[in-house]
Amino acid sequence: MNTDWIERYLEHVRVERRLAARTVELYAIHLKTLAEKAHAAGLALDKVQAAHVRRWMAQLHGAGRESRGIALVLSCWRSFYRWLGNEGLVGSNPVQDVHAPKAARPLPKALAVDEAVQLADLHDTDADPWAEARDRAIVELLYGCGLRVGELTGLDVRASNTARGWVDLDAQEASVLGKGSKRRIVPVGAKAAEALAAWLAVRDECSALEAALLRDPASAAALFIGRNGLRFSSQSVWKQLRARSLKAGLAAPVHPHMLRHSFASHVLQSSSDLRAVQELLGHANITTTQVYTRLDFQHLAKAYDAAHPRAKARDEGATARAHKSKNKP
Repeated sequence: MNTDWIERYLEHVRVERRLAARTVELYAIHLKTLAEKAHAAGLALDKVQAAHVRRWMAQLHGAGRESRGIALVLSCWRSFYRWLGNEGLVGSNPVQDVHAPKAARPLPKALAVDEAVQLADLHDTDADPWAEARDRAIVELLYGCGLRVGELTGLDVRASNTARGWVDLDAQEASVLGKGSKRRIVPVGAKAAEALAAWLAVRDECSALEAALLRDPASAAALFIGRNGLRFSSQSVWKQLRARSLKAGLAAPVHPHMLRHSFASHVLQSSSDLRAVQELLGHANITTTQVYTRLDFQHLAKAYDAAHPRAKARDEGATARAHKSKNKP
């Protein structure tokens, strides 16, 4: 089975490449699998072809191996055959153009509509009124406009040649600088505009603002500032939003991108206009936006299961069969 080749390679990665002991151990396991599969197919290691590797990958996938795990196995085998080629022991690398199956993209986490409204409607009477006005406006803009956290913190109080973004309350729209320095205009809803007006009415009450303007005028011109008078950071938004979502009684802490996902999902559920959602989010490619159609389908499936008489009949029938099977002597 050419096991001496495997031993020589493991010695190479252990001594010359100085890989971690755990990595060498995993390489040994993966190469043992390779040798066993080649032996079962009646092949010497130098006779293995890409078609054999693809078949073995399909077997691993069929046995329940995850895409990430298969990719690690392939990486090991690919490195092994690359070394064999450098040693003049094989003429080509059969793993070179073989890739692991694509992992299913996890669905973005979005809040249900009532959860998003519950968060946005929170009025924390125990909080500092100044910070409370700011944090309410932040939630309304993130959820109401679908902004990225960097786009939100990049907003200035007013438009200028140096501003990355700003909000025009009269026009009820925000100009933001998104990924790839692409500017887009997004509408600002009535609730967001109301919260933002309330924040602007108290923003300048920050005692450190005047000193901040002298020290760092660009940062102090930010729409959202901290008590130091300087631009509120993305990390601070994450921290405040997490605390606020727990105060609102949500089951899990919320992060800014979850509100962006919620915005996209809820607009798509109501309008079914994927192109509009793409433009609102600032996605360059429609395929990036299409992930929200899967969230929309989940919403429809839940609505079906909860409301359709046939869905209820199916569910009750399954429950009855399970109960009957459980009590079967």
